[in-house]
Amino acid sequence: MASEDAYDCDVLVVGGGPSGSTTATLLQRRGRRVILLEKDRHPRFHIGESLLPCNLPIMEELGVLEKVRALGVVKHGADFQSPREGGYQTFQFKRALGASPPHAFQVKREEFDQMLFEHARESGVDARERVKVDKVEIDGIGKVTAHAHDADGNALSIRARYFVDASGRDTLLGSALKIKRKNDKHQSAAIFAHFRGVELRAGEDAGNISIYNFQHGWCWLIPLKDGVMSVGAVCFPEYLKTRRGRNEEFLIQTLKLMPDLWSRMTDAERISEVRVTGNYSYSCERMSGPGWIMVGDAFAFVDPVFSSGVYLAMHSGRKAAALVDAALADPSREAALQADFAARIRRGIRVFSWFIYRFNSPVMRGLFAAPRNIWRVEDGVISMLAGDVFDSAPVLRRLVFFKAIYAIGGLLQLPRFLADIGNRRRQARYAFSGGNTPVDPA
Repeated sequence: MASEDAYDCDVLVVGGGPSGSTTATLLQRRGRRVILLEKDRHPRFHIGESLLPCNLPIMEELGVLEKVRALGVVKHGADFQSPREGGYQTFQFKRALGASPPHAFQVKREEFDQMLFEHARESGVDARERVKVDKVEIDGIGKVTAHAHDADGNALSIRARYFVDASGRDTLLGSALKIKRKNDKHQSAAIFAHFRGVELRAGEDAGNISIYNFQHGWCWLIPLKDGVMSVGAVCFPEYLKTRRGRNEEFLIQTLKLMPDLWSRMTDAERISEVRVTGNYSYSCERMSGPGWIMVGDAFAFVDPVFSSGVYLAMHSGRKAAALVDAALADPSREAALQADFAARIRRGIRVFSWFIYRFNSPVMRGLFAAPRNIWRVEDGVISMLAGDVFDSAPVLRRLVFFKAIYAIGGLLQLPRFLADIGNRRRQARYAFSGGNTPVDPA
């Protein structure tokens, strides 16, 4: 066609991040003809640099584990602020229940994503960059047509038997079908940058991700290669809206609210621009339909506090590859396969979300700062931090028990919580009255 180049394939995958590259590679290996389209050019910056141990089996299946090892810093655990000696509590992955690996990696996402995309191409995928999909028409298996254009403005038409939306926060289908919904239970925004010269933890803990809490949210320190540290704060949107002047000043001002963190930045030098993301917590009403499926952030994203994003993206991509291959082989199975896929992915998101929604509560902060390993509950939480949230009955039982402990802790703190509310109301009445109403200082 003179005005539009046409292409045919079995599966069209839109989005060249971890979920899209994983899905495309595994489908190509199953003998499917796959086209993978990415609107940008790699490398491109992306948040989400801390991987989970449960990523490792997927990387091994893809054949990229040694490539990741060359890109990353070994991460043996995660540490949280604590009153114990040293000022922090380490959760080591080697203590996890089940069979999750004893370590993970921290990576620069632009390098990690580019490696996965190029690996998909090496595996036979027709992987193209700087191609933006404008519209997709889907009428079931075998009836997918996408209209796109490349960086030079040339139009492309792709006919496929199946469509995989791995478009990340763009949520191509979520936006087109008007099924994307802001998550009102948890809204946050982030401000972050890369530094050099930030103090590392000692010994084996040097590669840990460090988590700090403050009044308006939480902060991460993620060690990367070549002495680089990713430093960022996830804040309530109301706090981020108070920033005045330059983002650099606001980030430093925020970090100084956490003395233990700030003490590690005495010799730090910022080596990147300061980036800000707006409210990004959302989900779509459904993740599949006849002839299509969503993977990774195209369906939902909650919060990076437990580094769940890349793992859920690659896990869903791996499962989606098997689903699409089976549905193409026997279309009568599609609905049942999609229902099982949706139930599984939603279950994993629910496990992470329960912790994330409560992470800044006094009870949760206390439990992470001074955990107790009664009935191996702490080890079960470590399994959750490792990404083992789908199939392990021993882990899921411990997490149920942890929820009970959290609920009891909440009840014990209820009188103090109600007293705080009452005092705030009295202070508000005092301010409203111009200072003529006495306030109980208790």
